[in-house]
Amino acid sequence: MSFDTGIMEFMTSDMTARVLRLLSLLQTRREWSGADLAERLAVTVRTVRRDIDRLRELGYPVDSARGHAGGYRLASGTDLPPLLLDDDEAVAITVALRTATGSGLSGVEESALRALAKLEQVLPQRLRGRVTALQSSLAGIVWEDRGPRADPALLATLAVTCRDHEIVTFDYTARQGTATPRRAEPCHLVDSGGLWYLVAHDTGKDDWRLFRLDRITNLLPTGRRVPARAVPGDDPAAFVAGRLASARSR
Repeated sequence: MSFDTGIMEFMTSDMTARVLRLLSLLQTRREWSGADLAERLAVTVRTVRRDIDRLRELGYPVDSARGHAGGYRLASGTDLPPLLLDDDEAVAITVALRTATGSGLSGVEESALRALAKLEQVLPQRLRGRVTALQSSLAGIVWEDRGPRADPALLATLAVTCRDHEIVTFDYTARQGTATPRRAEPCHLVDSGGLWYLVAHDTGKDDWRLFRLDRITNLLPTGRRVPARAVPGDDPAAFVAGRLASARSR
């Protein structure tokens, strides 16, 4: 199997957040024991060994030590395989990361800078200069008060429940400051001007509702999945825009 073929198969089938996290851990420390990696990733040592083998199949040089627990490290003096991006894809990722400060998510700025640094390290030389130039030329306005920020962990959890059509419960604080328990079927997440909204069908009110993520607390997936619902108008962004416009007019 060629490297290009292998990376494409990995990207389409086995590219999980866990394996990416494993690679990130290997890059942050000289050596890891299998037990330590398993604990960090919340998996078994056997799963770690399997994921290490996946990385090796892609050409990532991971050395291992013998023993029950085992030890792993990225081989020194060996270049990591290049990131397979064309010019347009590299530019798109750079712009997205560089403008992440307006995403409305707390803590994203620092993560975006780290991701940009890693991106420049693995890009082919052909693209590295262009991306560096683009990054230095981009600028944004930083407002003193950027408003409420959503929690990235909350956003990630809701994204999974939207995908799986899993009912969730949470407490929602209204504009007046009162919090009430809610039970809803999450459908879509929409970013509007730096504020993130959850479009969901409120089971208690038997109606569609819009929830701001920065006002959601104590989110709990219930494990109960239901058939997918179609948002009124089949356009989540238009639905959010219409509700916001209606609220402003009121």
